[in-house]
Amino acid sequence: MGDRPVTRYRVRSVAGTISRDRPDEVATEEPLEIRITSGTERRTLAITMRTPGSDFELAAGFLNGEGITGIEAIAYCTDEDVPPEARFNTVTVRLRGPLPDLPGLDRYFVTSSACGVCGSASLDALHGKCTPLAADDLEISADTLYGLPAKLRAAQGVFGRTGGLHAAGLFTPEGELIRIREDVGRHNAVDKVIGWSLLNDGPRPVLLVSGRASYEIMQKALAAGISIVAAVSAPSSLAVDVAREFGMTLVGFLREERFNVYAGSARVLQTRGDAVDAEQ
Repeated sequence: MGDRPVTRYRVRSVAGTISRDRPDEVATEEPLEIRITSGTERRTLAITMRTPGSDFELAAGFLNGEGITGIEAIAYCTDEDVPPEARFNTVTVRLRGPLPDLPGLDRYFVTSSACGVCGSASLDALHGKCTPLAADDLEISADTLYGLPAKLRAAQGVFGRTGGLHAAGLFTPEGELIRIREDVGRHNAVDKVIGWSLLNDGPRPVLLVSGRASYEIMQKALAAGISIVAAVSAPSSLAVDVAREFGMTLVGFLREERFNVYAGSARVLQTRGDAVDAEQ
């Protein structure tokens, strides 16, 4: 329970005709219930499968992605209806204002570590709670982008032990790693690192994810005001649509000194003052 990112097992390792029993570590996956309260009202907002650790940041990032702000306090639940062994799997977020009137609060979101249900997956719905990013002078060079995946991978401590976690990292435009978070769910990793930034007033100009760029990741980045999102794998069509419609830069297939720019190419420089070709 609590901050336990890995679980240890005895396994039988087989290579060719040789087998041996040895200890092994796998990424922990446990449910987290996110509750929101205001005054005497309390509701369950989400149940997500996640890797324990940075749970308060996960809750803060998740709420921000759903347009819920005004967090007063976050704590593990000590309610009598929660068994002691499950209390580190239940987080209560106290809001300053009244509980928001969101679709699904009576039939709370149930999210998995695979994809997540992080809001209504349509651009029309997104326009209802987010506005396009204001024009900025943020730029990042191709050489800087090339170096980000290796920096993210080098900071993935739990992945190095288990091989089973996604990562999300915040970087400066100069390529300095600000913060990294890992989780069995890529959207959870994004929530955790954005939540860290929100709770600590940290910068968040560039986001790199270790998997693909999906709609929910772009939604969370947009809600956090992140201009540049990069992924080591492919984007989805809706992720590209979100980036183009809301003034974001989206980089995909960032690996082995190559990448594609799917939106916002003016922020990506091949050399100083030489922008890559704009997307069609």
